[in-house]
Amino acid sequence: MTRQLVVFDFDWSMADQDTDRWIFEVLAPEIRRQMEDLESKVQWTDLVAKSLHEAHEKGIKREQIEHALKIIPYHPAMVRAVTRLKAAGNTTFFCLSNANSVFISTILKEKGLENLFDEIITNPAEWEDSGLLKLHRRVDPNGPQHTCKVGCSPNMCKGEELTAFLGRHPEYDRVVYIGDGSNDFCPVIRLRSQDMNLCRTFGGLHKRIAREGESAGLKCQVKYWTGAWEVEEIFNTL
Repeated sequence: MTRQLVVFDFDWSMADQDTDRWIFEVLAPEIRRQMEDLESKVQWTDLVAKSLHEAHEKGIKREQIEHALKIIPYHPAMVRAVTRLKAAGNTTFFCLSNANSVFISTILKEKGLENLFDEIITNPAEWEDSGLLKLHRRVDPNGPQHTCKVGCSPNMCKGEELTAFLGRHPEYDRVVYIGDGSNDFCPVIRLRSQDMNLCRTFGGLHKRIAREGESAGLKCQVKYWTGAWEVEEIFNTL
């Protein structure tokens, strides 16, 4: 039996929204607008952390943030797809996301998928007693930095994280990587010829593959998808 590793980005790949932006669109549109204005000036994880502080100061409570996360768009076909593949027994699921640990765990629990992933690598976050959600970069800006030259954000190099995971777990015959954003390009170009990338069509990853894939030495098979039902179709063939 083929042993396979399925690697998921989270925002716009597993969930049908961007978790960082979604909670402010639901709870504080004025903060969401400010994020749009500051995105080019402030590192994104730092900007989300700053925005969470401002939301807390405005009186937005933990329960409101958790409710917003629980109602985030999440396609039933994605739940079916991962549940069936997990039940087959030959697949390990690994999450590699620029969101944060609280957002991801809250959503997965709401969907009954809290045991889906063997490992989740993302930005750490924790609730303080005051109700503030405190967020940090995975790569501490005051410590050693990652060495990515492909264009990953300072808070995390997804390519290095995938390579490190496979170094700890080298037993997989095939890796299937599901992503949408330009920061998914770095891990995708590290995949082998027997591996597969499921690339969502409307994100930055699609554009980078078209523009840079050949010159970057892209080896894996690429399958494009727009809706979660298409991921379900592909998963049914794995």
